[in-house]
Amino acid sequence: MKKTMSLTSPWLITVLMSVYALPGHSEIVQTTLKNGLKIIVQEDHRAPVVVSQVWYRAGSVDELNGKTGVAHVLEHMMFKGTKAVPAGQFSRQIATAGGKENAFTSKDYTCYFQQLEKSKLPLSFKLEADRMANLQITDAEFAKEIEVVKEERRWRTEDKPQSRVNEQFESSLYRAHPYGRPVVGFMNDLENMTAEDAREWYRTWYAPNNATIVVVGDVKAQDVFKLATQTFGKLAAKPLPARKPQVEPVQLGERRAIVKAPAKLPYFVMGFHAPALKNGQSYAEQDWEPFALEVLSSILSGNDASRLSQKLVREQAIALEIDTGYDSTNRGQTSTFEVAASPSEGVSQEALQKAIWAQIDEIKTNGVTAAELHRVKAAVIAADVYKRDSMFYQAMQIGQLETLGYPLSLLQNNASRVQAVTSEQIQQVAKKYLIPEQMTLVSLDPQPMDPNFKPAGKPHQH
Repeated sequence: MKKTMSLTSPWLITVLMSVYALPGHSEIVQTTLKNGLKIIVQEDHRAPVVVSQVWYRAGSVDELNGKTGVAHVLEHMMFKGTKAVPAGQFSRQIATAGGKENAFTSKDYTCYFQQLEKSKLPLSFKLEADRMANLQITDAEFAKEIEVVKEERRWRTEDKPQSRVNEQFESSLYRAHPYGRPVVGFMNDLENMTAEDAREWYRTWYAPNNATIVVVGDVKAQDVFKLATQTFGKLAAKPLPARKPQVEPVQLGERRAIVKAPAKLPYFVMGFHAPALKNGQSYAEQDWEPFALEVLSSILSGNDASRLSQKLVREQAIALEIDTGYDSTNRGQTSTFEVAASPSEGVSQEALQKAIWAQIDEIKTNGVTAAELHRVKAAVIAADVYKRDSMFYQAMQIGQLETLGYPLSLLQNNASRVQAVTSEQIQQVAKKYLIPEQMTLVSLDPQPMDPNFKPAGKPHQH
């Protein structure tokens, strides 16, 4: 999956510039403005374009009960105008400049981005600096936009049975940790949310000392730092609330739940608590389990040659689709290892689950083959190369790691850490974490479809 120069600008107090060379690319350089805003730049001169991203270290993990979804709602409201840039004008100005822009909210962060011709970067910085400090959230605009978000929840979750299973799975797996709450929020919270809730979230978390700007493209790092000083440097830092540790209690036994919803096919998700890479001050180079879990996930699923796809979908034909998931990096210091599947017609969910366990137990007993390890490791390197080929994904990798609290050096050594994973280590994590007593299983019990049902249309989004 990130070294040092000096700047003379009086606006910069610590020029923490860390430089990390990536094969075929310029160094990654970073600095911190006096107000705490981090700016990270990777020069990439292959085309006269630039990607600019603003990352706020605020996501649904920071929300309180009764206000779920407010991080995502504020993302929508960020396009509703300032005194200088009225509602609708932000997107219009970017489009007029020939650029593209959007935003997204996750459990751990909120990110806003633009892709532009390189000479238009000052426009991006001007607009983002303005709405970082001067957003106007009117009752009228909020009343309109909260309806859009509610429709988005209907479209993404309530009208999609698999999404309802996934939401129930997360809330069953996490009893105390905020990762159990949906990013889009619960409908009752959205129905009772006010413009003041959004204003409070904005006042609390939207500050230069809680943000990172990542720029990748045909630019000079020194020019970007100077531009950032002129635009963002004048904004005031804010005191940020203390973030309390939120540790999920140990699961004391198997958990099961059933979701009854109109659907054509049965579906289930089975999952287990698993560690994420330690971040922040606790980051440790010797932390190998997350890399072994990543390789295990890829060996079980990912392409036609993976075990579950080859054995259960193609050879035995007892599954229509099957996939695994594991994410090694996040702010919450915890993760899940998941298997999601739909059985073939005439095959019970129990029979498919038993077959999945047989494949997991095979790895616990005998490990994995050298050929499987080679395939997965080659795929990791290939994916790394493909991501480096995209300016947007280069910026994404940098922004995610920085915002989640990981060293950017992971960009360099992630592939080597995966390469170092052994069959024995894969056996160890399978035995340690993939155990029936620690399983959470949520199944979809398909109910008859309403012939007159019309799912909600896709809402307008930013």
